[in-house]
Amino acid sequence: MSNESWQDVGSVEELSKREVSEVTAGRTKLAVTFKHGTWGAVSGVCNHVGGPLGQGHCDGDYLVCPWHNWKFHRTTGLGEPGYEKDAVPSHAIKVEGGRVLVNTTPASPRSRLPHPPHPLARRLEREPGGVRVAGISTTVMDPNLPRYSTSEALLEVALEHAKAQGLETKLIKLRELKFRNCEGYYSKSARACTWPCSITQADPNDELTAVYEAMVHWADVILLATPIRWGQASSLYFKMAERLNCVQNQITISNRVLIQRKVVGFIITGGQDNIQGVAGQLMAFFTELGFHLPQFPFVAHSRGWTAEDMEQNVAEVRNSEELRQGTRELADRAIEMANALLVRTDKADSKTARGGRKAHRLEVERAGHGD
Repeated sequence: MSNESWQDVGSVEELSKREVSEVTAGRTKLAVTFKHGTWGAVSGVCNHVGGPLGQGHCDGDYLVCPWHNWKFHRTTGLGEPGYEKDAVPSHAIKVEGGRVLVNTTPASPRSRLPHPPHPLARRLEREPGGVRVAGISTTVMDPNLPRYSTSEALLEVALEHAKAQGLETKLIKLRELKFRNCEGYYSKSARACTWPCSITQADPNDELTAVYEAMVHWADVILLATPIRWGQASSLYFKMAERLNCVQNQITISNRVLIQRKVVGFIITGGQDNIQGVAGQLMAFFTELGFHLPQFPFVAHSRGWTAEDMEQNVAEVRNSEELRQGTRELADRAIEMANALLVRTDKADSKTARGGRKAHRLEVERAGHGD
């Protein structure tokens, strides 16, 4: 190793205070460790999606990536037992005159084990056939003590109407899926929030896969039903919505639009008011994912702020043919738009102009000429 390859990365006094330090040697990002009186240096870039190993922590002699918990030996760079061939480069390290020196020429190469892609990561390619309609019910109830849900009842009306037209339908009840809350990978870094969802890739028992599969790959129309809870959509809806950040985030980090020529409509019911507020949030969120809205994109019913007679609210929905007919026509509008989108001959654009979009700085701002 030539003397030119050795770089001073800091003092022994400072770097020995922490088990893991992120340093830069020339243009090379490194993770320097000091544990049990011994030094180690490996690449600071994780094999998975480029997470910052130098911001991680040690688990024994393994360096743990702070993004998705991949592990590499802190001195050899080898992956954890069973995954040794998934390795990051290691670097020679030495101490001279109270300074820590690292050789920027790797002592061992980076190597990656082949990891089969998650099924959700497959190419966006619609299967032939007619319009497919997925209904998502976000109401919560005790499965052992089921009750009548006004929003879910109307959703079932819409799906039955679509099925009567010979269309494929499916009903997803979020309360029947066991899935974890969003764990804030985006809060670590935008690039840490991956598609498929980091949780979905790591946890085969996480059942939000059914929602991802329907939204991204299977359905042409999504009909979402929610009750009104304190002027907002249901808590279960928001639990799902947070996990859908991985779909929107593909636009932010890669300008990749996963939702292609799909339509969404909403069914909103409840004993409390604020229908327009609930609808506004739903429309803003789903259009940010890439969905199209049909004309008059929601149907709704509420007894209002002063009506706490919920049993009357249930009775009104049960007995209202007007609400049923309105829901059928919502389904028709969504299906009509989906058919129009499907027959378009131009190629679906997987990218979108970034000006004015989320997390995009304008050229004039980047140039420092903002007015």
